[in-house]
Amino acid sequence: MMKVDDIPNPSPSQLADLPRKIGFVPSLHNPHSALSLSQVTRYNETGFLMPFDGLDPDEIREVRAFFDGVLAAFIELGRTSYSINTAHLRFARIYQLVRHPKILDAVAGLLGDNIVCWGSHFFCKMPRDGKRVPWHQDSTYWPLSPTKTVTVWLAIDNADPANANMKFIPRSHVHGLIDYDVTHEVDTVLDLAVKNPHSYGDGEVDVALQAGQFSMHSDLLLHGSEANESDRRRCGLTIRYAAADVTTWFDWHKKGVVVRGENPNNHWLNPPSPTH
Repeated sequence: MMKVDDIPNPSPSQLADLPRKIGFVPSLHNPHSALSLSQVTRYNETGFLMPFDGLDPDEIREVRAFFDGVLAAFIELGRTSYSINTAHLRFARIYQLVRHPKILDAVAGLLGDNIVCWGSHFFCKMPRDGKRVPWHQDSTYWPLSPTKTVTVWLAIDNADPANANMKFIPRSHVHGLIDYDVTHEVDTVLDLAVKNPHSYGDGEVDVALQAGQFSMHSDLLLHGSEANESDRRRCGLTIRYAAADVTTWFDWHKKGVVVRGENPNNHWLNPPSPTH
């Protein structure tokens, strides 16, 4: 089985040297998909869509119980609640979850018929953990080209302003890569923060979701979240889906699992499910 932790994360300078094609790629409406023309138009204009009903109450209870066990095991190993990444290649349960038909039917409305899942990461804000996620674009960190990834944020717990839900800046996805500063602040989860984020779009929007619901956003949309100052946990699973014609560097093709349609260029490794 492939060792997930051996796949490197490139540095900002390494990413800058890549011949990436960076720019929002508008979605085309597929009349056979789960999305209406107005939804696809709204995604192209704002960079996101929400909320969608994904997992039913029994399903989300089962997934939350699974995550609770994984989180306890990682903490026992000295890891943090933010360290459970590439989960679809670590756990058979998540390998199955990223194929959930309600999620894929929505994603297909934005990416087309050939889809890979190449990333999955639990972002878990523990009660009063003091950690915030600065305003950022996902594509800043990724050796992928072109920028045709849609992130699904699946709520494992209820997420609302009181426990630091994610926030979007609508229409910020049309500027390409936006300048950022490196931050070494101890209260941040990520190390890059966009300068003057509110100058790039409309007023920020709360991504308030009930457990089992999900949102979708472009890889170029500015988003972030404040520290969770409440007594409630706020966990979400980010699932990264790309059109299968996207290419990668630094062995990131090894993360990609074909979840719908075909792998036309045979670029993605499409590894089998983990055994546990």
